[in-house]
Amino acid sequence: MVAIEPVPDGEEEDITIGQDLFYVSEKALAGIKEKLSNGKKEEDIKPILAKVLDPELVPDEEMMVPVDMRGVGKEFDSIEDMVAELGVVGTAEAIVKAREYFEANKDEEPEDERPKPMTAAEWKEAMSGEGMESELDLEDDEEEEGEEEDDEGDAEEPPTKKAKN
Repeated sequence: MVAIEPVPDGEEEDITIGQDLFYVSEKALAGIKEKLSNGKKEEDIKPILAKVLDPELVPDEEMMVPVDMRGVGKEFDSIEDMVAELGVVGTAEAIVKAREYFEANKDEEPEDERPKPMTAAEWKEAMSGEGMESELDLEDDEEEEGEEEDDEGDAEEPPTKKAKN
């Protein structure tokens, strides 16, 4: 679930080239920052981190903010992998660093082209639409493969017919 950046309607996808974006609950991020400043206790951070691990737990009206996972300093396939390697506190610190990296705008992107916060409902909708596109692309690929196989079969028939004659 890391590096998922839905592209809002009307925006070009290449805007986010180079970024490794992920959206997290703004409230969860604020809660993580607060808990980290108050002693970094895993048992305090773990319930808040659950909203990062499973964004479906975030209420639809809550705001989701972009973070740039390049700020973590290491690439992970998922937040779960990050937790396995860094632990709960380390993952929480990494997410805060990712947000700070995003806010620093090291790529010097124009503000109007930067990914914007969105509600959890908008984020979930964008994610479900992205999944549908992937499924449709997969179906198209399967159809094309089937057509290619048919073409290959046609190519083999003429030599067989010549051999019979």
